[in-house]
Amino acid sequence: MPTLQQTVIGFIRKHALLHAGDRVAVAVSGGADSVALLRLLFDLRGELGIVLSVAHFNHQLRGADSDADEEFVAALAKRLKLEFQRASGEVKAYAAEKHLGIEAAARKLRYEFFDDLLQEKAVDHIATGHTLDDQAETVLLRLVRGAGTRGLAGIYPGRQSLVVSRQENQSQRPSIVRPLLASRRKDLDAYLQSLRQPWREDGSNRDLRFARNRVRHGILPRLERTLNPSVREALAETAELARAEEEYWEQLVKRTMPRASTLHPGRRDAGATLNNAALLELPLALRRRVLRAACESLGLNLDFKHVEDILAVTDGSAAAAALPHGWHAFRNGNETRIEYRGPQAGQNYEYPLPVPGKVDLPEAGIALEAVLVPTLTGYNPQHCLDTSVLQRPLRVRNWRSGDRFWPAHTKGPKKIKELLQERRVLGVEKKLWPVITSGDEIVWVRGFAVPAQFGPRESTADAVTIRVIPAEERATK
Repeated sequence: MPTLQQTVIGFIRKHALLHAGDRVAVAVSGGADSVALLRLLFDLRGELGIVLSVAHFNHQLRGADSDADEEFVAALAKRLKLEFQRASGEVKAYAAEKHLGIEAAARKLRYEFFDDLLQEKAVDHIATGHTLDDQAETVLLRLVRGAGTRGLAGIYPGRQSLVVSRQENQSQRPSIVRPLLASRRKDLDAYLQSLRQPWREDGSNRDLRFARNRVRHGILPRLERTLNPSVREALAETAELARAEEEYWEQLVKRTMPRASTLHPGRRDAGATLNNAALLELPLALRRRVLRAACESLGLNLDFKHVEDILAVTDGSAAAAALPHGWHAFRNGNETRIEYRGPQAGQNYEYPLPVPGKVDLPEAGIALEAVLVPTLTGYNPQHCLDTSVLQRPLRVRNWRSGDRFWPAHTKGPKKIKELLQERRVLGVEKKLWPVITSGDEIVWVRGFAVPAQFGPRESTADAVTIRVIPAEERATK
């Protein structure tokens, strides 16, 4: 069996992640995985021919503990005589401002710091401590939430930073690298113990309000005990197979697109035209991918249902289909046109809203995301719902005639029609304005405080906040 060092250097060489002369900043949080990555690359730096430094982002989520993490990493960098670069951000305030979950906000700020280092050309690569265990957790989470092979590809060994990818003449090599994706967390812990190298423990990593922690500490251990002792390795292998298949499909779709569709790069207003006969000659799997790629060229990301709706138009079983954010597909002779027409009046809609989770509202041209909030600090309680008083499942629909709503801190309930008129919401937008129901009660109306009886209290353990995702933001993802 190869040693941990052999596994890491073999993985780096297999995926051409690092080369001699590269300047590599190791992203070190203070936790075991990132500390092990730093010590491993420090040991292997001569063999790899790389120049190491240390980068740390303080999320300011745990008060004095976060500051202690930063000082721990600074001291470790000093002991190893490595350059140390640090930054910090108020994640809770940023999450509240952007209506993001804490994890998403922390990741966004952290990667902005990495992008800054790369853009300043202070380093060539950022190395992060993602492990085989992280890969397994990611694949399982995506599987249960619904994903094709693109989602099951999981965490890539390397990827290009968004900032670097925009720069002219940039290298095609990845700027964010993950050398530990073939290494188990337990082996990293044993390695650190053999060095007598301490690390910092983050208590939030055991907080079961986070879905990943429930997978890490409950679901995967149970699968190991009852179904497959090597389930983590099996899930990681699934990701590797899916990545290779995605690379194949990507090349095949590029070769197929010219005869199956007419696109207008850089002109979303021109829409796209699909050649029905050419599409119907393709195998179903390729047909779906061509449709998805054509819509992605318009900045339109489709769910499985929407792809199937377009397929029905191309084969003649439907005349038209409503797509997210005001886009529509319709049959025009031997072609199918995909155009932006805006939301249509008279379209009632209703969808289930998972908690946590997202739902597209194509009729309203937006999406809604229900974000579980582990603590109310940094969030406006007037826009949070107490999960303990909600009946599941929640449902999203446009308001209907006679609907009434009582925002907190107002004198009494009013017809939603009157509330929207007071806000000068008019026309089609008014007709399609979203509300969320719990049982027979309307508990949320876009732009208004939630009713007092559904708002969080001091004893509230979990709350949910609703994030409105506009069409332009969805189009960039």
